[in-house]
Amino acid sequence: MEKPAYFLGDAHLGVEPPGAVPYREKLLIELLRSWKGAASHVVLLGDLFEFWYEYRYYVNREHFPLFRALAELVESGVQVHLLRGNHDFAYGDFFPRNLGVRVSTNLKLDIQGKNIFFVHGDGVARSDRNYRLYRKILNHPFNQWLFRQIHPDWGMALARLIGRRSRKFGADREIKLDEYLAWAEHAIVKNNCQICIHGHHHIPGIWSVKSGLVASPGEWIKKLTYLRFEAGELSIEEFKK
Repeated sequence: MEKPAYFLGDAHLGVEPPGAVPYREKLLIELLRSWKGAASHVVLLGDLFEFWYEYRYYVNREHFPLFRALAELVESGVQVHLLRGNHDFAYGDFFPRNLGVRVSTNLKLDIQGKNIFFVHGDGVARSDRNYRLYRKILNHPFNQWLFRQIHPDWGMALARLIGRRSRKFGADREIKLDEYLAWAEHAIVKNNCQICIHGHHHIPGIWSVKSGLVASPGEWIKKLTYLRFEAGELSIEEFKK
């Protein structure tokens, strides 16, 4: 029997929003270590960090224990994937070169005989037109070069300030789940898959659509939920201390 696979997203590590579970990064590390040698795949679905930017000679040392846990997962034989999110889109080569973690914007995997398509999910809702323009500006190479000229300590402080303000601005934003499901239904057909898994809206769930299954692991902030895929079946799990 094949080992289970696990899918988790939207941890937003590096900030502690109101109501967040205390020490949730340590709890995530504990969970990752419990999967060593016991999982086939681990897919982190984006927004693992509240903010991520790679300078040539700088990596955020606050997350060093997490880096070690990810490297240990890879060394134990687990295939680990990290997707770019809207908060941590600026990955360079640190994760693949130093940790063995594969970085993608979207991903298609054959797991337990099922073709599964993975994406973070930002910008896919039909109503997110303004955000899609904003993302293009952030992703532009010149704007990323400009940010690289800022001292890392100052850049991190600036990013956290912007993140706090954007979080307050979006706190009352309506999540139009039907738009995500409609997009995912199309993505399943387009990518010749049976399952589409994404994050971004922080709502845990498994939904049936005409073309297959759509699932979201929820978030690792207040609920600490993730998806388990075993024997071809998806389930939502909640981490308990």
